[in-house]
Order: sequence, then C-alpha cells, then structure tokens
Amino acid sequence: MTGFAQLFNATRSALAGEGAQTIVRFNAASQGKEGLHREVKIREFAVEVDEPPSLGGTDRAPNPVEYALAALATCQEITYRLYADALGIPVKDVSVQLEGELDLRGFFGAAEGVRPGFLSIKGSVSFDSSASAEDLQRLKRVVDAHCPVLDLFNNATPVQIVIAAPEKVALAA
Repeated sequence: MTGFAQLFNATRSALAGEGAQTIVRFNAASQGKEGLHREVKIREFAVEVDEPPSLGGTDRAPNPVEYALAALATCQEITYRLYADALGIPVKDVSVQLEGELDLRGFFGAAEGVRPGFLSIKGSVSFDSSASAEDLQRLKRVVDAHCPVLDLFNNATPVQIVIAAPEKVALAA
C-alpha cells in the first residue's frame, strides 16, 4: 500500500466495526471585525471573510461564496487523493478549477423567484497521473459518490439557525 491507502483502509475498517463512533461534529464561529469583514474561528485557525467593495466590503479576504468554491475544490482534491491510493490508481497530484455563477438579484431581493445561491458551478479536474483514462473515470465516479462537500451542493441538508438569547449584563449597584 502506498501513500494514504493504509490510513484509508484502517479507518474504513474501524468505521465498519460494531459500535464504532461514526459521527463527527465540525464547528465554526464567526464574528464581525469591521463592516462586512468577519473572522471565523475553526479549531485553532482564524479565517477572514469579506466582500469586494462593489458588494459593500473592504476586499480584505475572499467572500463566503468564494470559500464555498474553495471548500468544494479542496474537498474534491482530498477525496481524489485518498481514493486513488485506496484503489491503487497512480495519482501524483490532482488540481480542481471551479467557477460558479450567482444572480445578485437573489441576494439583494431584487426579483421574485431568483435564488440567492449559485445557479451553476462548472469546473475541471487535472491529474499528474500515469493512470488510464478508464481508471480516472472510475476514480471520478467514486469521488463524486463520496465527496462530502459535493454532497452538500447536490443534496439538501437540514439547517436550523436560531436567534441566540441575548446575554444579560449585570448592573453595578
């Protein structure tokens, strides 16, 4: 086994076991810095988010939909690497280029029936690989079936966001 195959197969076997802990929870907490400029805490990392000036931001960082594309591109690349090694398909490297189209009328509520999210996402995957075209197509089918972020885009995920109770400030006597 090469590269990630051992890790992949060991994890897969452990997850298939009776009583395995199979659910993981990921967290992100965002708060404002100034205007539309945000800081997101993810584990021990801090990620900045902003909007371009044309959308009211200061262009200090990518915007949320750009991060969504980045999440999809990198999740695809990671899933390709793991599954290529697990399937014994030689892949030295993989890169993904994506482009999404969004109709701003949906975000700004300027037209009924226009959704605020991406209308479409198109892209390509490039490989540094000696694998046959058939093996790469087989790998693509497997990756598309198992990429978590692609699943988020392709399937509805229940989302529940509530307004947090305001914090009570103790008044000095």
